[in-house]
This record gives sequence, C-alpha cells and structure tokens, in this order.
Amino acid sequence: MKTNKISIIGAGFVGSTTAFALMNHNIASEIVIVDINHEKAVGEAMDLEQGQVFVSPVNIKAGDYPDTAGSDIVIITAGLAQKPGETRIDLVNRNIEIYKQLVPSIVKYNPDAILLVVSNPVDILTHVTYKLSGFPAERVIGSGTVLDTARFQSMLSNKFDVDARNIHANIIGEHGDSEIATWSLTTIAGLTIDQYCRNMGIEFNAEMADKITTDVKHAAYEIIDRKGYTNYAVALAVTRIVQAILRDENSILTVSSLLQGDYGIDDVYISVPTVVGRSGIKHTVEVPYSSNEIEALQESAKILKSIIDASNL
Repeated sequence: MKTNKISIIGAGFVGSTTAFALMNHNIASEIVIVDINHEKAVGEAMDLEQGQVFVSPVNIKAGDYPDTAGSDIVIITAGLAQKPGETRIDLVNRNIEIYKQLVPSIVKYNPDAILLVVSNPVDILTHVTYKLSGFPAERVIGSGTVLDTARFQSMLSNKFDVDARNIHANIIGEHGDSEIATWSLTTIAGLTIDQYCRNMGIEFNAEMADKITTDVKHAAYEIIDRKGYTNYAVALAVTRIVQAILRDENSILTVSSLLQGDYGIDDVYISVPTVVGRSGIKHTVEVPYSSNEIEALQESAKILKSIIDASNL
C-alpha cells in the first residue's frame, strides 16, 4: 500500500504546528520531526503521538536525517530570525551557512523528495535550497504568498461579508514588503470588485483598497507584536500545499517557484499563480494582470535578485 512520508526540519512554532495540522488533515501516514534540539523534537513528537486516538492512524516520531530517508516531501522550517538592526543580507548570509549543512543532509537521504521551504526570507532561502540541493527546480518549492493570498481573501471576506472561498484574489511577488495585491483580477462570483460593489450598493474606493493591501502586508508584523510569532495560519497554508502535491490536485497556488522568462523575470524564485501536483511545480500561469501590477512584480523580482547577488551563495 502506498504511504505518504513527510519530514519536517525544525521543531519550532511553525514546524510543530505544521505537524499538528498535517496530522489533523489525514494527509501523511508517517511524520518525522528533526531539530538541532533533539529533545524538543522528541517532546513535540510525544505530545502529538499521544493524541493519535483522536485522528486517523499516523506514525509520528522524532529523529535525525537518516530517519527522514524515503520522504515524499521534506518541509524546511529551520532558520535564524532577523536580529534588531540586522540587514536582510546579513540574515541571509547567516542562514546560508546553516543551509550549507542542512540541505546536503536532506538530499543525501532523500534524492527523490520534493523540498518545501517555509523559513523566511522564504523566496531567498528557496533559491538557496535550489542551488545547494542540485534538484530540478520543479522539486524545490517555497511556501511563497499562499498565506498572504489567504489573508487577502480573509480581509475581503470580512469587508464584503462573503465566504472567503468564493473570492478569487491573489497576492504575488515577494513574500514580504514588495508583494502585490492583484486588484485588477480580483473577483467575487465572477464580478470585479467594482461590479460587485455597484450591484450590492457597497461603497468601495481606492483608499479602502490601499488600506486592505497595507493590512495584508503588515498582518504578520501585527501578530508578532501581539504574540511574538505566527504559526497557525502558516501551518495551514503549508498543509494546503502538501495536499496539492500528494493528491496530485493540479491546484493553482501562489507558491514561490523559479521563473525562467515568465512575466519578463528570469532566474528568481518568486510567487505567481502556479500549478502544483505530484511532481511539484508543473508550470506557472501567465495571468494578464494590469501593467502597473506586472511592473511591480518585476520590481519585486529585482529586489530579490539583488539580495541573492549580494549574498555569499
């Protein structure tokens, strides 16, 4: 019988919550948690394992890299956080040194796995993982703006009192300050925002749109200010990506993938609508966004490209 084995590198808030989300969604038959603090990984695995009676059968354990062998997907949540006053380049270079040890260890035992990078800055670290792994680009994926897109849909849902699942809206670009809300093709029930608001007698203007865009960009900062970290929504976003892969859904998600000419962008990991299935990235979808949105996407790519070029990769 075909089993689905998932390994998670990093047992922090995001890694442990991702394991919990995967367990609850009945996606994996085996989950391995690896962390530099092995006792932390053991504790998380024990805590999860003792709840197995409430979910479908799943084998959960803590281990080291050899225990990850044969994983279908390896999720990387390990990485260093930015220090006060530290530049993004400094942070990237510190993480590159960690990834130079981490990625070869994963690849050694999982030559056929799909690598899903979640650690921030996710677009940069996905590119780093791609370079260090030697894997084809379709098997190295970043969580990208899947969560940002969900936040965008959630805020529109609250604004218009409509189920978020009936709103088609994307955040593209960097998972970060240069990300773009694609208002030009945002729809509710097949109607543009302007059409929907006219039909429903709702007042909506550019100032309101700008506020929602800003709120989406600052959502993580606001949560971190209040509780110190984010974990629940990102774990659910990662679980959604894993679902699309293992069930070969061919779902269109705004994951971070390597663009090679799409949207006039080359050799940059960045988020655009992308078909995701069992082989990983199947292809990107070149969407006719407005000229301003395409220009903003290209500027976002330049920012990411400059960080990679300035790094010690």
